[in-house]
Order: sequence, then structure tokens, then C-alpha cells
Amino acid sequence: MDDITVTPADELVRRHAQPGRTLLAILHAIQDETGFIPPETVVPLAKALNLSRAEVHGVITYYHHFRTSPPAAVTVQLCRAEACRSMGSETLAQHVESSTGCRFAQQHGHGHDHPQEQEGASLLALESVYCLGQCALSPTMTINGTLHAKVTPQKFDALLAAAMASIDGAREVA
Repeated sequence: MDDITVTPADELVRRHAQPGRTLLAILHAIQDETGFIPPETVVPLAKALNLSRAEVHGVITYYHHFRTSPPAAVTVQLCRAEACRSMGSETLAQHVESSTGCRFAQQHGHGHDHPQEQEGASLLALESVYCLGQCALSPTMTINGTLHAKVTPQKFDALLAAAMASIDGAREVA
């Protein structure tokens, strides 16, 4: 009998790489379960789908939605597209950076930010996104996936304080 070691990454891929599922669907399922795409899943995914490691890695890094390390406790995504820029998102971005002490990650690849890959898991992550579909209500952002429109610096401060308080409350319960 062969000594084949089944790793947690292999098991994760086995659960999600079902016949007929696309790479994107599998990646979404893995991230939904774990909160990120563990880098060690690239090789078993490539084998399961008969793709190269480069193809799998390329998909993961191309789409801004996928992350390769655990997300921060609070993630702020600020729309930096033209409509939001015209309504003050860059001024808002400066306020967000100065009030939090965090910075939006430098762009790479196809213009997507992956701050979690640069800084590791933390309490707060700032991400640029390029359209949240609410152009008439700009500037817009999400905080932990919840959409907020017509965001001013004062509104951001209140939203961030509420998000941080909910995390502090969750830690006290745990």
C-alpha cells in the first residue's frame, strides 16, 4: 500500500472540485468556507482540473475578490472609479488613510489591490475597488460587505466606529 498523505488542502479541494464545476466556482466555494484561498490549494486544484499551477494562480490573482491570506477583521472597500472620483472619493480616501493610520495597498497586476497579501491578517484592511454599481449615490464603499452610499468623512468615521465596536463586542462574548 502506498503511503499517500492527504493534506487539509487536498481535502478542501476534494470537497469542492466536483465534476462540472468551473475553477471560478470552486475558488468561490473554497473562499466562502475558509475566508481565503490557501496557497497550498493551488497544486491540488491544478491536478484536479488538469490545469497548470500558473493557470490556477493567474485566476486567483487576476480577480480582486480572491484573497490568499485570512481577511482583516474589518475590510473597507472604497470605490475609486470615475463617478465616485468626481464626487470626492479621493478626498475621502485621504481622510480614511489619515484617520485610520492604514494605507490603501499599491496597485499591481490588473489594477486590483491585495493588501492582505502585503500586510497579513490585521484588524483593518483598506481596498480600492472599481465600481460598486451605485454611481448615482457616490462616493460609495463597503464595510465588511455592507454597501454605504454618499459617504462623507463624518459618515465614514461613524460607520468605522460601529464596525470596530461590533468586533470588540464579539471578542468580549467569545
